[in-house]
Formats: sequence, structure tokens, C-alpha cells
Amino acid sequence: MLLTIVTITYNAEHTIGRTLDSVERQTCAQDIEHIIVDGASTDNTVALALDYKQRNPARRIIVQSEPDRGLYDAMNKGLHMAQGTYICFLNAGDKLHSPTTIEHMKPLMQEATYGVIYGDTDIVDSEGCFIRKRHLTPPQHLTSRSFSDGMLVCHQSFYALRRLCPDYDLRYRFSADVDWCIRVMQEGERQGLDNCNMHAVLTDYLDEGITTNNHRASLIERFNVMRHHYGLATTIGKHFTFLFRQH
Repeated sequence: MLLTIVTITYNAEHTIGRTLDSVERQTCAQDIEHIIVDGASTDNTVALALDYKQRNPARRIIVQSEPDRGLYDAMNKGLHMAQGTYICFLNAGDKLHSPTTIEHMKPLMQEATYGVIYGDTDIVDSEGCFIRKRHLTPPQHLTSRSFSDGMLVCHQSFYALRRLCPDYDLRYRFSADVDWCIRVMQEGERQGLDNCNMHAVLTDYLDEGITTNNHRASLIERFNVMRHHYGLATTIGKHFTFLFRQH
């Protein structure tokens, strides 16, 4: 498999459909392994995921449903099952921007010379309708220092070479994705790998969820992540600039 997409779900029967459809419609869907990790939903989520798997018997689709210790524990489960050269996390309600999104990245994934392949993100509402472009713009040259200026690349538009990927740090409840992305890029830099900006919208991101609903706690955690990686003085200085910037 060139790419593993991991989708985390919990009672997501109203949003999972468009996520699964967006992967199913990819012009190179045969190159995509799709792992759906469910947290023991009590609604129709698992049935919808199993129906999706049954519709696509020739593809590698894994559906696992069991209790977990939160979002990042579930993401670690998906990471451990992944077999793709690259990996991306696309949770219930998010979707690939177009049917050719992965097709355009396929040559780069086949070469496997980039640590991270990344791009832009559109924000959509609960009905999947466009709201706006994401305010933070991915830089031309992404490095592990780039995230000192904030989460410049949405996690759902961050395709990481799987062999670089550590586990998510479960000490963080809301911002382990920020820490994880930084550590992926640090490992890529240690191995002498560059990152590649696709200069295209890769993901339609649902503008709600655990981080949005716990905004203050998320900001505190993100400050601590940045302090760990960049030092206290740099982190404080950067947060002064954040006060005058719209996210």
C-alpha cells in the first residue's frame, strides 16, 4: 500500500458517510489502505463502516471497534496496524478534497523521498459545506521549527512517511497531534529528508470536535508542547505575536 488513511470514530453515524465516500471515490483507491478505529460506538457507525468494507472487497479495509483511552490512544492503534508507505489521519466528518487528491500525490509517495507531503485545508460545516479557507497557510519550506509559529499545516493535510512516525504522547489530551507532527519532522531532518508542499487543497476539515470544544485547555497544552520543543522564551515571544493574528 502506498498510503494508509486512519479514520477515528465514535458515534459518528451522521458524519462518517462523507469521509468514507471521499476515500472510496479516489481514482487510485486501490493504493489506499483504510483503517477505521471506532471507540465502541452505540449508534450505527460500525454498521456503516462494515457496509463500506463489504462494498470494497478488493481493498484492504480494517474496521476495529473497542473501548479506548481517548482520541490519541485510538490513533496509536491505527498507526500500529498501518502498512502504507505514508500515513494520514482523516477523522469522521473530514474528507479528501477531490477524487484526484491522492492521485496527484501518488508519484511522490512512490519515490518515498519526502518525510512529509502536505497542503492546504478548507473548513466546512456539519453539512460538509464550505465555510472558509484555513487562516494559517502552509509555508513553502516546512521544518520542525515552522510550528513555533502555530499549527501551520492542518493535521489532516499532513501525510507522513510511516517509518518516521512515533506513537502519539498520551500525556496530551488535546494537542498530541502538534507534538507528533514536530517529532515526525525532527526525525525526517535527522535522516536528511525534505518535505513537499503540494500547493493544493488536500482536505475539507469539519470545524468542530474535541479540540474546538475544549479550546482553552487545548491552548494551554499547545503552549506546553511548544515550550518543550522550542524553549520558554521563544514560546512566550511567539504567543505575543499570536495575539495580533487571526487563527
